[in-house]
Amino acid sequence: MEPNKRDFFNTRFIQFLGGKNLLFGLVTLILMGIALYLYTKVSFIFEPIIVFVHTVLLPVVLAVIAFYLLRPVLKLLMKWRIHRVWAILIIYVALAGLITLLVTLVVPFLREQFMNLITEFPQYFVQFLDTIQKFVESSKVAAILDKYDLRLDQAINNTTKEISDYVKDGAGQLGKGLATSITGFLTTLTGIVLALVTVPFILFYLLKDGEKLPRAFMKLLPPSLRGGTEHVLKNADHQISSYIQGQIIVSFCIGTMVTIGFLIIGLDYAVPLGFLAMITSVVPYLGPIIAITPAAIIAIVTAPVMLLKLAVVWTIVQLIEGKFISPQVMGKSLHVHPITIIFVLLTAGSLYGVAGVVLGIPGYAVLKVIVSHLWNLFKKRFNKFHDDHEQYEVMEWKDEQDEQPKS
Repeated sequence: MEPNKRDFFNTRFIQFLGGKNLLFGLVTLILMGIALYLYTKVSFIFEPIIVFVHTVLLPVVLAVIAFYLLRPVLKLLMKWRIHRVWAILIIYVALAGLITLLVTLVVPFLREQFMNLITEFPQYFVQFLDTIQKFVESSKVAAILDKYDLRLDQAINNTTKEISDYVKDGAGQLGKGLATSITGFLTTLTGIVLALVTVPFILFYLLKDGEKLPRAFMKLLPPSLRGGTEHVLKNADHQISSYIQGQIIVSFCIGTMVTIGFLIIGLDYAVPLGFLAMITSVVPYLGPIIAITPAAIIAIVTAPVMLLKLAVVWTIVQLIEGKFISPQVMGKSLHVHPITIIFVLLTAGSLYGVAGVVLGIPGYAVLKVIVSHLWNLFKKRFNKFHDDHEQYEVMEWKDEQDEQPKS
């Protein structure tokens, strides 16, 4: 019996990749490339869409963050048999009262402290450079610098002069910059104000109908894709919710502990430095480094012993956060290696600035969920094709054995 001839699309490898569907996929990729090329030539047509996305992006992101923070409170109120709309109104009233309390009591104090810190920090930095210079001149490092003709004092004096000139000319340069770019400044300010005004409205509808959005999206898909898409949406929702809620709670705990610790050791500007630690702790790994730098400079200038006290406080805070707070609050929900987090933060920050640093990790978490789902589908297809092929080879081998003449 003559064996069946196999063409290119019936080979094992091409069948694994999809057979004739592979040709369809390649043609689709080529058409997509042509579409992208044409888009670069007529991109001005889509300028209104791009402006619209840039306009609504900030309020939508802020509203989504607030939604994930307030959703547990909303669910708790609904467990107490409070209607969803009334529960949302209760949350809004509580938020209005909290914001009013912060604006009237906390913000003026923090503003005064930060203004004093900004005004006096250049002096702290200059004294810090003088301390380094005196330490270097009194140690063996001075001989090494003289050997290679490196003038540390000249470099420090130049740095000090640049800082002094910057402080003196800062106000004038700021006013000149605002005068020359007043239109851009007003445009940016208007966009921020509009974003802050529209956030409560977007947040209200997210809290009211946010649970219905995934179901409405599922109805737009073919039935065969709904199961996998629902799995991806649930995992992505869990990842974003865990990260946002956990990171905010962890940041608040770090800021509180740092402020208390700085107050105990008597460090100057303990409250604004603790608030800075709370804000920067939203960014994992890189945030604490940014927060500790000004505190370390102030501690060195104040007294060498203060630097040791600062190190003790910071070590205790990091141990408590790493061993107790983060494992309990965030758990192992993200499953992202620290090195991966650092690379994601650096890349996202280089591409999108501050927004990339803040949103890089949750964006990576969502992308990881999608890629993991696609990879699982790929493995299922591979296992199915591999098992079918092995079964086919076994059956073919048995047929050949049966055809052999018996001795």
